[in-house]
Amino acid sequence: MSRYPRYLLSKEGLKNQAPNVIHTFLSTYPNLDFVNLLLVSYTTSYHKFDNQTSTAKMSFKTTATIASFGGKLLKLSHSATSTSCDMALNLYLPPGASESKKVPVLFYLAGLTCTGDNGAEKGFFQYGASQKGIAVVYPDTSPRGCKIAGEDDAYDFGSGAGFYLNATKAPWSTNYHMYSYITEELPNALFSSFPELDSSRKSIMGHSMGGHGALTLFLKNPGMYKSVSAFAPIANPSKCPWGEKAFGGYLGDDKESWKEWDASELVKGYKGEFPALVDVGTADNFYKQGQLLPENFAEAAKESGNDKSLTLRYQEGYDHSYFFISSFATDHINHAAKYLFAYSHHPISIWEDREQQRQAAAN
Repeated sequence: MSRYPRYLLSKEGLKNQAPNVIHTFLSTYPNLDFVNLLLVSYTTSYHKFDNQTSTAKMSFKTTATIASFGGKLLKLSHSATSTSCDMALNLYLPPGASESKKVPVLFYLAGLTCTGDNGAEKGFFQYGASQKGIAVVYPDTSPRGCKIAGEDDAYDFGSGAGFYLNATKAPWSTNYHMYSYITEELPNALFSSFPELDSSRKSIMGHSMGGHGALTLFLKNPGMYKSVSAFAPIANPSKCPWGEKAFGGYLGDDKESWKEWDASELVKGYKGEFPALVDVGTADNFYKQGQLLPENFAEAAKESGNDKSLTLRYQEGYDHSYFFISSFATDHINHAAKYLFAYSHHPISIWEDREQQRQAAAN
């Protein structure tokens, strides 16, 4: 084993660099012996739980299991610490998903007034996900039942309108931490509870407010997601009525702080790959009213050089509804699949591939 780089063979080196270094390591040294493969296997197990050591394993309650396109849609609930309330969600597991055949995960963030049920029941995502072998997570759009005065008074603020940020203004700052919930607590809980999910391969998409969420979460976390896509996103919330109301209520009057949650601002300073697909319907009344502002986002991406992998499509005659979403759902699944399967970061897959090569050579 001395002929291999010492750092790569150390547990600490593999822990810190997994999974990318494992791929480089195995690509550079294809003639690995059994001892080296055992070391990679050890790292796989370690890496699998590494991001969960500081998070207590959270149990989900399954309220329904529904057959869908050969897979199953689970309706789940759990107690979340980031939002200090119970949260409901849907999880679609495609056919064939298992601990030995892990599947990548696509998060779908819904829009104003919605729950985790809307996308799962009306988005038509399961068809494409079943064909590609992708799990889909449908979280709720806000905390619920927090007993905050006025939380249920408006369709565009409070319940059903969490805007996927971390609120800093009281009384919302106690519960409205949807950013932390979506990027940290929920995925950690899912990967801890469902071994068939591959934590190293995640993508994100969303609609309207959820499109805003998908874009901002991707831009704020380089490398966390393999791709991003959005249907009719609120692309420049600092400059539209919906966003101004939400940001003022959740974040306060300091408009500089709003930029941290505005995709058209975040894209200006983004460094890295930006594989994004955005669809907007030309008959969308909210687009016509200036609530979405996709042109502002496209211009900001162009000025910062982040438009090379951005595809912005205007779909003639389509509105803001789930008829629009379901019409292009498979396009968005295929977009995610292109990047989720472009390169498998899963060390088990590498192990199996190398072991098959070794056995073939031996025969």
